[in-house]
Amino acid sequence: MTKRLDLRVDFAFKSLFGTHGNESILAAFLNAALRFPDEKKIQTVQLLDPHFNKENQEDKRSILDVHAQLEDGSRVNIEIQLNNKHDMEKRTLYYWSKMYSSQMKEGMDYGELCKTITINIVNFRYLSHMHDYHSTFQLYEREQKLLLTDMLEIHFMELPKLLIKWRNKEVDPRADQLVRWLLLLEASEDEEITQVLEEIAMQEDQVLKKAMDEWERVSQDPEVLLAYEARRKALLDEKSALKRAETLGEKKGKEETLKKVALGMIEKGLNDAVIIELTGFTSEEIEKLRRQ
Repeated sequence: MTKRLDLRVDFAFKSLFGTHGNESILAAFLNAALRFPDEKKIQTVQLLDPHFNKENQEDKRSILDVHAQLEDGSRVNIEIQLNNKHDMEKRTLYYWSKMYSSQMKEGMDYGELCKTITINIVNFRYLSHMHDYHSTFQLYEREQKLLLTDMLEIHFMELPKLLIKWRNKEVDPRADQLVRWLLLLEASEDEEITQVLEEIAMQEDQVLKKAMDEWERVSQDPEVLLAYEARRKALLDEKSALKRAETLGEKKGKEETLKKVALGMIEKGLNDAVIIELTGFTSEEIEKLRRQ
């Protein structure tokens, strides 16, 4: 069997869910993610340009992963994040605001603005205080829990939490369509998941079958593979850089703590030999601290 693209890589995700001709796949995912009742199910979805007009030459962040418009005019952006850059809440609000404000045209009334939804699929634990893998945020009054408006809706879907539930048999892709679509993103690394999804696709879900067939096809496309490998390498380099930055930050934090300990020892009149033994500092470093 051909090694399939890792759909957690944003380029691969866009190749399947954000490509013209695959709108039925995107619509099925959105129906599962947004939990619309049967009478409001999305029938058609329009893919929009993922680029916004840059306000200045330095504005390089206004590129969305999958940008779409629903039948009622609602705008949806799906972002997939492989690495935790520790900026998700600000990043998602930035993208949401860009999508919402980009609807406004000259002479248009504010009342014509449509609901704007951001869906963040993350390959790391983000909301540590939340047990569920799918969390939805809106604008509420703090005390009365009164919804101000439904114009803003932000979703977080945490793949690691879903995998734990899958392994513990707490979720069932046969019964929950969102579970099956999110597990599809993990299937390239898990043969058991792939087998279960293939059975569901053959027995009951024609759109999932189309998605898996298309996934197989793009995974064999030489041009797609070339771009995919370049993007995957960039994400791996980014992950390494983030890890180095975290390690450096931890090291600096430990050094600052040791300096405070050493200064406390100096204030208490301990001699250099004791301070060297307990902190690992050199006599020159201790002398420098004494002069502070």
